Amino acid sequence: MPKVVIAMSGGVDSSVAAALLKQQGHEVIGMMLRLWSEPGKDDSNRCCTPDSMAQARRVAAKLEIPFYVIDAKDIFRSTVVNYFLEGYAKAETPNPCLVCNRQIRWEFLFNHAKALGADFMATGHYVRIMKDEFGRMKLLKGVDPAKDQSYVLHVLTQDKLAQALFPVGDYPKAEIRAIAEQIGLSVAKRPDSQDLCFLAGEDYRNFLRRHAPEINRPGKIISQTGAVLGEHSGLANYTIGQRKGLNLASPVPLYVIQKNAAENTLVVGPAEALGASELLALNVNWTGGEVPTGPFRAMVKSRYTAREAPGLVTPLDHGTQVSVRFDLPQRDITAGQAAVFYDGEQVIGGGIIIHSK
Repeated sequence: MPKVVIAMSGGVDSSVAAALLKQQGHEVIGMMLRLWSEPGKDDSNRCCTPDSMAQARRVAAKLEIPFYVIDAKDIFRSTVVNYFLEGYAKAETPNPCLVCNRQIRWEFLFNHAKALGADFMATGHYVRIMKDEFGRMKLLKGVDPAKDQSYVLHVLTQDKLAQALFPVGDYPKAEIRAIAEQIGLSVAKRPDSQDLCFLAGEDYRNFLRRHAPEINRPGKIISQTGAVLGEHSGLANYTIGQRKGLNLASPVPLYVIQKNAAENTLVVGPAEALGASELLALNVNWTGGEVPTGPFRAMVKSRYTAREAPGLVTPLDHGTQVSVRFDLPQRDITAGQAAVFYDGEQVIGGGIIIHSK
């Protein structure tokens, strides 16, 4: 009987994943990470509030599976939270969920799972896995397009995919909730949460002011020709494509076009100046297990909420970097986010955007 550790959060997805694994005949062990919260705000990290932990324990007891809590506060603070702060210090818009999946879930927690003798680790992510005729693991989108989470799991390697299970990826979200109701799980109606766990629903700008006040250095707002138009309150307070909050007098609406960390300037322009046709991404992981030998066409997603867009992907520096040239200009391509490449439902790979033009 295969032994599976399921990463539990107290939410409906991981809870039903645990139930499905048990129904499939696996020996299931529940594990939950105790993550970092701000000092004095121990209830603030939504992934491990006392209520979330109690819910996960209740589900484990209902399913009659062992349940363990692993302390990950220090490593979460030093990797995920620091990555978030350092990204904004470089005038990027980082996606800390990518680092969390790579280093916390699929390194730190995965190693704890292996220490218990687990054959597989499972999560409640909406993705699927398939093995091809050559023995390579394919990471596929979840069947529910509204819940697909393949974008944040492009960081997984072939070794990790070979030991991963994603039981809910074959179901639409409505059916997952229905299963939870049918088997009497207390989390069946628990709402989803979309915000970053350690922000606890708060505006990220307030978090930055408390933990990295030096980031908020005022500077010049300039036009694309270099004319000074006003003053910004700190580059971290703005995002590419932002219109509101610039406090500029202009006959036409102005948008954030670029953030220049070296000169601490915010570049703005009219709507027609928005958009980029090319991007450069580093730290590329080829999820499919093979580095392409030359340029290839793919559908590319440049942030979690973006629509896929067709383009030409060119591997550089032995595949550790890529350039992407889109067929049509894309709005809001932002340094710090990931560019993820798809062939239909399969994730080919992805990397972190550092530049666009």
